[in-house]
Amino acid sequence: MINIRKIAVIGCGFVGSSSAFSLMQSGLFSEIVLIDSDTERAEGEAMDISHGTLFARPMKIYAGTYDDIVDAAIIVVTAGAAQKPEETRLDLVNKNTAIFKSIIPEIAKRNCEGILLIVSNPVDILTYVAAKLSGFTENRVIGSGTVLDTARLKYVLGEHLSVDNRSIHAFIIGEHGDSEIAAWSSANVSGIPVNDFCEMRGHFEHDKATEKIAELVKNSAYRIIDKKRATYYGIAMSVKRICEAIVRDEKSILPVSSMMYGQYGIDDVVLSMPAVVGKNGVETKVPISLNKEELEKLQESAKKLKEILKQVI
Repeated sequence: MINIRKIAVIGCGFVGSSSAFSLMQSGLFSEIVLIDSDTERAEGEAMDISHGTLFARPMKIYAGTYDDIVDAAIIVVTAGAAQKPEETRLDLVNKNTAIFKSIIPEIAKRNCEGILLIVSNPVDILTYVAAKLSGFTENRVIGSGTVLDTARLKYVLGEHLSVDNRSIHAFIIGEHGDSEIAAWSSANVSGIPVNDFCEMRGHFEHDKATEKIAELVKNSAYRIIDKKRATYYGIAMSVKRICEAIVRDEKSILPVSSMMYGQYGIDDVVLSMPAVVGKNGVETKVPISLNKEELEKLQESAKKLKEILKQVI
């Protein structure tokens, strides 16, 4: 039986521990179990985060084993090799696929009924691997996808327009990585097409500006890794946001990684596209308008990922 107030985090590196810290502060859960191949690390992170609960809410945080995940509402997987400077997310594929081939079967053995949330990179590839190895129904296997990339897009666009980024409606779609696409044709600010709003704010060189913003967003992770060796705070907050949508059954529309079956002419590959997310995971894809160029780029992104999958599955 699922305990809706319990979450498990597998992997206690920078992303896993930061996610656990963010989840502790969220008030969503009363129990967090941390699991890592380095049990000492898991115990240390659990102790450290637990000591801050005095300033948040009463909560049980502890290091555990795979047997502790059975009744978790959400199982967050952040385990894997970290992305290094000059390394792309897809460069990680062989190392992290091998790690997943040991982790996911352990999860599958426990007959868990919760949601499997994949955060490790390359997230689209690993979400596909997790879906195939776990035995979970595919709606219950979600990748963190381009939730963070989309947040970065809204942040940068908000700075460009000097407007609250929460009023911006735009998505990064496709691969969480170098072939990601900024879906400008459907972007708007409080219902006003983005180009029209740009002109309201005195910006007229749309192609130049959108290209610059999209490149800045795509390269954000590389810039952060180059400066501080790793990214973890932004993705930790993205994990919290996805968990909120699940636990509260919000039916929120988020660009998570999920399996594609014919949408946009794409089949049998995991991509990040807007979807309704609630207590059962992905409820339905949300079709957004794409122009011809965006659709072609999306299909090319899918093709690139499928070629990688042939090498690892």
